[in-house]
Amino acid sequence: MADNGRVELTPAPGEPRDVVILGSTGSIGTQALDIARRNPGRFRVPALAAGGGNPGLLARQAAEFGAAAVAVADPDAVPAVQAALKEEFSRTKGGDSPRHRPPELLAGEDAVCQLAAWPCDVVLNGVTGAAGLRATLAALEAGRTLALANKESLIIGGPLVTSLAKPGQIVPVDSEHSTIAQCLRAGRASEVRRLILTASGGPFRGWPREQLAAVTPEQALAHPTWTMGPLVTVNSATLVNKGLEVIEAHLLFGFGLDRIDVVVHPQSIVHSMVEFADGATIIQASPPDMRIPIALGMAWPERVAGAAPGLDWTSAASWTFEPLDDRAFPAVALAREAARLGGTAPAVYNGANEACVAGFLAGSISFPRIVDTVARIISEHGTPRTTLPGLEDVLAADAWARARAQELNR
Repeated sequence: MADNGRVELTPAPGEPRDVVILGSTGSIGTQALDIARRNPGRFRVPALAAGGGNPGLLARQAAEFGAAAVAVADPDAVPAVQAALKEEFSRTKGGDSPRHRPPELLAGEDAVCQLAAWPCDVVLNGVTGAAGLRATLAALEAGRTLALANKESLIIGGPLVTSLAKPGQIVPVDSEHSTIAQCLRAGRASEVRRLILTASGGPFRGWPREQLAAVTPEQALAHPTWTMGPLVTVNSATLVNKGLEVIEAHLLFGFGLDRIDVVVHPQSIVHSMVEFADGATIIQASPPDMRIPIALGMAWPERVAGAAPGLDWTSAASWTFEPLDDRAFPAVALAREAARLGGTAPAVYNGANEACVAGFLAGSISFPRIVDTVARIISEHGTPRTTLPGLEDVLAADAWARARAQELNR
């Protein structure tokens, strides 16, 4: 993130980068490790962090990449992770290389933050949800380049995060914001008219609001173009994810909310656009494969050859664009309202939504009630008392919003 609205880094061509991966067993983390696996001369992985729910995979990752340290956010997962590490490394005995020695095992939220400040070139924050905030702050305070896939930490942290970040220190990994960062290189920030974020529209594009009441969790988790974790997938179905991305673009690039638009693009080939003052619109087009923005986040501003297959230009294809239906999907307008309120309102928006998504997946509330409940809680929160909240203010607002959502959804 730079003062002129562009992401800028000083490259070190030819030097391998040490990349610490937070959320290594999730969708972002496993794809990042795929990139590192195929580019051993460009990336090393000195440390990994995960929730702890998939100990076998975490142990295999640690052994394959020779991680010196592993952190699990859930202390209760330590025995299972220890057992998996012991089993995995018992099969790789017989050498003195790092991959033959079990890593240091750390546990708890502070352990993930410790790895976020680990000596390295890049920290990839792929933690899901608001839980990634402390790690984002720790990486920035330690002076690490932050490849940010955990948009929630920026959104709920707001000025708390942006005030810590030096120009170029945050590199966006969301496909839309990675695209904006690339397109902004085509001109000066003063020449930009507006940013346009594209949305697939999710699995219920074109559905009237009345029909959404019967949506099941299985339907909401069947995204038409992207493969993601359950929270992000449901957020994409409600378009809360796009609302979060509007706030993220505002914070990352410094453009006013009135200069950030959303357009529905079902094919998910154009990942966003920048319109310049002369009428020219710069787009970035590629298949819906997160390995492209992940690789760029790890190597920025350089590209990683073969990160993912490109488009097939030998076959006929059509790309379509259509306006967002704010009546059926009011989440984007609600996110704009939270951003305008500022302070802890974005934290309330995100926290209430995460609690409501959990309720929906558990079968306790309907699909439309997710955003309806978030809207009520934003209204109850009202105008924040401070526009510059501290960490404890943000965490308190997040906790209040989650608790209130649970009360309303009983």
